[in-house]
Amino acid sequence: MDPVVRESLADQAANRLWARIKSGEWPVGTKLPGETTLAPQLGVGRSTMREATRQLAGRGILVARQGSGVFVHSVDEAGAEWDLVLKRADIDAVLEARLAVEGEAAELAATRRTPADIKAIQSALRLRAKRRSEISELVDADIAFHRSIVSASHNEVLQGLFDTMTPRLRSAMAEMLNMAKDFGDDHDHAIHAHVVEAICARDADRARSLTRAHLRDLMGAMRSST
Repeated sequence: MDPVVRESLADQAANRLWARIKSGEWPVGTKLPGETTLAPQLGVGRSTMREATRQLAGRGILVARQGSGVFVHSVDEAGAEWDLVLKRADIDAVLEARLAVEGEAAELAATRRTPADIKAIQSALRLRAKRRSEISELVDADIAFHRSIVSASHNEVLQGLFDTMTPRLRSAMAEMLNMAKDFGDDHDHAIHAHVVEAICARDADRARSLTRAHLRDLMGAMRSST
């Protein structure tokens, strides 16, 4: 039986905002209202609104212009064929993509992170620690944690790739956790904590190697279970 994947609040907000864009409320080239205006309209918090905006930017619908705001770039998703590839990708392919994106992001985050980035990463890690007993909650918390590290890389291309991958990543993670006998144990959480320690210590090599080793371990576990 296929796992039931709960649509996150950010996904829901992104889809509602996209529907309003497609309706013509904001034509291509138009600047969107600020997140403090949009968030209450969509019934979500500012952080969720921010994530929804990032998702739509990753899908080619919005574009952020530094110092100017967020603008409508297209009514249709960019790279529809690429999106189909992602949807068809199996778990192994998703993990391989994560190796490339998250390994590099962790290395860059260790050298570029700001005090605000560290605060956001540590907050995401604490939230992840609290949401390890239920699959859908762990999936959302884990994605938010890894997104905080990608954000700390301050590389817009890596951020866009991660956001584009997020829907398929969420589905793949749910599939993996449903296949696993155990999930969210203390050892798993400790691995994530060690990555945070490396980023805080500006140890770029260790942050990258720990991230890649963790993902390779997941790949090995999945291959041995099939």
